[in-house]
Amino acid sequence: MTSAFEPVHLPGATLANRIALAPMTRSRAGEGGVATALVSEYYTQRASAGLLISEGIQPSAVGQGYPFTPGLHSAEQVAAWRQVTDSVHAVGGRIFAQLMHSGRIGHPSLLPDGLVPVAPSAVAAQGQLFTGDGMKDFVTPHELTGAEVRETVADYARAARNAVEAGFDGVELHGANGYLIHQFLAPGSNLRTDEWGGPVENRIRFAVEVVRAVAAAIGAERTALRVSPGNTYNDISEPDPQPAYEALVKELDGLGLAYLHVLENGPAARETTLALRKQFSGPLVLNPATEGPTDHRALTLIEDGTADLIAFGALFLANPDLPERLRTEGPYNAPDPSTFFGGDARGYTDYPAL
Repeated sequence: MTSAFEPVHLPGATLANRIALAPMTRSRAGEGGVATALVSEYYTQRASAGLLISEGIQPSAVGQGYPFTPGLHSAEQVAAWRQVTDSVHAVGGRIFAQLMHSGRIGHPSLLPDGLVPVAPSAVAAQGQLFTGDGMKDFVTPHELTGAEVRETVADYARAARNAVEAGFDGVELHGANGYLIHQFLAPGSNLRTDEWGGPVENRIRFAVEVVRAVAAAIGAERTALRVSPGNTYNDISEPDPQPAYEALVKELDGLGLAYLHVLENGPAARETTLALRKQFSGPLVLNPATEGPTDHRALTLIEDGTADLIAFGALFLANPDLPERLRTEGPYNAPDPSTFFGGDARGYTDYPAL
């Protein structure tokens, strides 16, 4: 029986254990989307994880969806992230950058003058998001032209090269939670009739092209993808997700990717997870559907072979030394949701270790 505390081999690295920090937006970047010393402290505190996966980092200016999120599209941002990765590596940690283009989940007030959110189709998400001016309705996004789709693929590859320059051990592409890659995958947000929309083989094309471009730029062994089949977050509609995701994983499996990261939307998602597990020959990271975001019993999914690593979100947020707490079965700090997004050290770097 495999233990969560055993090393695990990825195509390009060996990790000390099978516990990962799940990517979580914390909205604490500085002016210009740069990571600060506080951000560095946050990740370094959690470096006992086998793998740290960063918060979502926009690969381009138009990819920003929330206030105070970091980027990897300027020299200043790259230099700032280098301070973070150097600090993590100094204590033996491994860290991947999650590249997150928000697509239609954004607002013009968050973007440089003249830019508006973009998407596969001009279909606004229902709902609101927080901006510097309070809550705002989602706007109708600009539908990307064919040429602009190709430019966006190139933006991901450029940001991936920046991530490596900044010292990250690899890149995870955010294809979940209703952001741009997910918007192309989902028939409710992708109404295109060209090569990028319609049947499954076209709807998966953008994800495939982004993964291939990034793998060509930095190596497949440093490239990973996160998906959340059937997740309705951010007004995504996927009535029958499994065929599309099986086709996607089949298309990508031969590349030798670092890992596939699956975020489960609920208990019913396990069937799809197991189907993708059979389809994908590489390591599987699972952010599982459990009884709650702080349920530590997910480690049994490593023991029974469902996954190779388990990614913890809120529980890791509140317990910077989570691997040791899992080993000793607690005790656990309780997370404070009021400090999840934005602010200072409170609820960010002030959770005590054992």
